[in-house]
Amino acid sequence: MKTGFDNEKYLKMQSQHIKERIDQFGDKLYLEFGGKLFDDYHASRVLPGFAPDSKLRMLMQLSDYAEIVIVINAADIEKNKIRGDLGITYDVDVLRLRDEFLQKGLYVGSVVITHYSGQNSANQFKARLEKKNIRVYLHYTIEGYPSNIPLIISENGFGRNDYIETTRPLVVITAPGPGSGKMATCLSQLYHDNLRGIKAGYAKFETFPIWNIPLKHPVNLAYEAATADLNDVNMIDPFHLEAYGKTTVNYNRDIEIFPVLNAIFEGIYGSNPYKSPTDMGVNMAGNCIIDDEACCQASCAEIIRRYYAALNKVMRDEGSENEVYKIELLMKQARITTDDRRVTVACRQRAEALNVPTAAIELGNRHIITSKTSDFLGASAALLLNALKYLAGIDHDIQLIKPEAIEPIQNLKVRYLGGKNPRLHTDEVLIALALAASTDENARRSMEQLPNLKGCQVHTSVMLSEVDIKIYKKLGVDLTSEAVQAPKKRY
Repeated sequence: MKTGFDNEKYLKMQSQHIKERIDQFGDKLYLEFGGKLFDDYHASRVLPGFAPDSKLRMLMQLSDYAEIVIVINAADIEKNKIRGDLGITYDVDVLRLRDEFLQKGLYVGSVVITHYSGQNSANQFKARLEKKNIRVYLHYTIEGYPSNIPLIISENGFGRNDYIETTRPLVVITAPGPGSGKMATCLSQLYHDNLRGIKAGYAKFETFPIWNIPLKHPVNLAYEAATADLNDVNMIDPFHLEAYGKTTVNYNRDIEIFPVLNAIFEGIYGSNPYKSPTDMGVNMAGNCIIDDEACCQASCAEIIRRYYAALNKVMRDEGSENEVYKIELLMKQARITTDDRRVTVACRQRAEALNVPTAAIELGNRHIITSKTSDFLGASAALLLNALKYLAGIDHDIQLIKPEAIEPIQNLKVRYLGGKNPRLHTDEVLIALALAASTDENARRSMEQLPNLKGCQVHTSVMLSEVDIKIYKKLGVDLTSEAVQAPKKRY
């Protein structure tokens, strides 16, 4: 994929802009950090050249200034809310995030439990953190938030919350996921700092939507597709247009909450330093796009990928058809169909011709390779071997794994482990390939090509098992599947 984003320029420009925003307020800046810090793969897909850990690397450039506060909603602890991409609960992710930050040399000051109302699970989590010598603060539910301004900015509102002791000029407020209470945490701190005579400010760092590209730009449409389950909508910022006569893009929740934020700022400080939601942001990503066409193509592919993901969720009774309908509308706005993803077309054509489950991969040189289900291998496992052979320059007809090596694995799965499907999954075929690589030169050369699958596009004619999905994710492959259950067969 062509590079469309200058990552080094972004790191320099973004860190400098945040330093300038700190200076604007004086003593302290609370920076609400949206999105993923370590693994922002959405951004890297729609902005080719954006490194998944760019935001983390940018923070590391500010490590002498920055202190991190991790926020978690007590309700999310209570219901064991799971982070979908990692499959771990939010409370576990708090500990993971803290460890990751510390390993990178960043200072983590504390954890805040928001929406606290005495939940037993939150108390247990608090005790667990304190046993690890982690400072924990409690922020309480405020009745009528965010519209009951008199109560919010009183001693019975923000005043009831614990004051977070911080020591550095930049306080980064982050969380395992949305709805954790990051903004309320920042505003609560502004209230308490003002009482203490500390000059503090607030800013928001969200990569998407990108404020200084068009509303219907594919990059911004891809963000709407990514948040279709949250019903986020990109909008022209009316406050910015009125204040400056300039058209900028924001999203509905920030625009809807701005009058409330304005009232809170005025209640704390007497005036609001910001005239619009766009003013609150510090995102410089739009200034670092160097090939708009490359980003447009990548974003259109991402919208299609999100469409298939939504269809699959509905098939598994995990999603809403409204999410599918919304992404279909976004595809119409972007003037694309699933046929605009070449690998999708190749896979469907092969499945229709053979009437068996098939898979296809588009490699970095745009070459497309296909596979089909056989007695030994599922289509997704066979696809891996076919692609690795091509990348290693090995003839397609050469067997990397001998049938006599596969049969004992099948026997183990069915006879001893109670499995119904004897075909090898992708993890099993990679283990078999690794074993073969110890004695076979072709298998060894094929194994060495695994890193070259990163960023490749894959489509399968049937939905894959969770095992296969996770393996492709670990390989860095962009995977989609038709919303069709694999046919069942008795053995």
